[in-house]
Amino acid sequence: MTERKIIAVVGSTGAQGGGLVRAIVKEPAAGFTVRALTRDTNSDKAKTLAALGIEVVAADLDDVESLKRAFAGCHGAFCLTNYWEHFSPEKEIAQAKALAQAAKSAEVRHVVWSTLEDTRRWIPLADQRMPTLMGKYKVPHFDAKGEADAEFTKLGLPVTFLLTSFYWENMIFFGMGPKKGPDGQLALTLPMSDKKLPGMGVEDIGKCCFGVFKGGQASIGKTVGIAGEHLTGQEMAAALTKALSRSITYHALSFETYRTFGFPGVDDLCNMFQFKHDFNERFCGARDLTLSRSLNPSLQTFEQWLAVNKNRISLEA
Repeated sequence: MTERKIIAVVGSTGAQGGGLVRAIVKEPAAGFTVRALTRDTNSDKAKTLAALGIEVVAADLDDVESLKRAFAGCHGAFCLTNYWEHFSPEKEIAQAKALAQAAKSAEVRHVVWSTLEDTRRWIPLADQRMPTLMGKYKVPHFDAKGEADAEFTKLGLPVTFLLTSFYWENMIFFGMGPKKGPDGQLALTLPMSDKKLPGMGVEDIGKCCFGVFKGGQASIGKTVGIAGEHLTGQEMAAALTKALSRSITYHALSFETYRTFGFPGVDDLCNMFQFKHDFNERFCGARDLTLSRSLNPSLQTFEQWLAVNKNRISLEA
């Protein structure tokens, strides 16, 4: 029997990485196995992975030597950073550099880097359509990842750039689901006007990523954008109304109003929505639904995702 190719998965206890771990484990015939990377091997989530027979190893994105040890002997590596842990673009770029250095040291054959657009390619810092943040970014959590792409290319790594989409789980965990307004009516509120928002379930991100690894050399050096559907706010509200058997309208908020909400990172998120809005055709076009389904034949539509997850969406607030 041919020895299985090891995929090192950064963020194995999180959304994207966790989805990839489960995808690999569920398809042993594909010839891959998992090395799950986590900062804390004693966490409940890490112990759950270990109980399934998955190799779990300690690694810290701020410690390049720990990453080199974790990547050693691996065929592939799934790399990502989490801006929302620290709100620092510079830290995110430094972590990406450490990941790239570790992959180079370990001679990894295929790196998948979970990235996003550097919006400054379309909106220069001098452009007044949206405020410049932290002195040198438009959408910090996008721009840092896009800027960090170079950390992988300049080392000549065999890398695939994976462009992800809006998590539909944001409606469950991050307060972006329907909320009752002053009139008591439920509304989905997004600053997207009539434009389409590419979205998908996080489990499908992992499955699409596994499809990239299974495709081998085909995607190396390429950018692969994925989504489950491209939907307007009206279309999302209609699907929610059907799934939840509650009347839900779409409230297309202005960017100016959204910026007044005051939660941590609101300026970043508002600029993100404005980028998606102002460059909607390009943003959606970069996330090909046919390609996504070829990587993951079980790719869910929003309606299918709601059928499974509707009871997890709180409508009390």
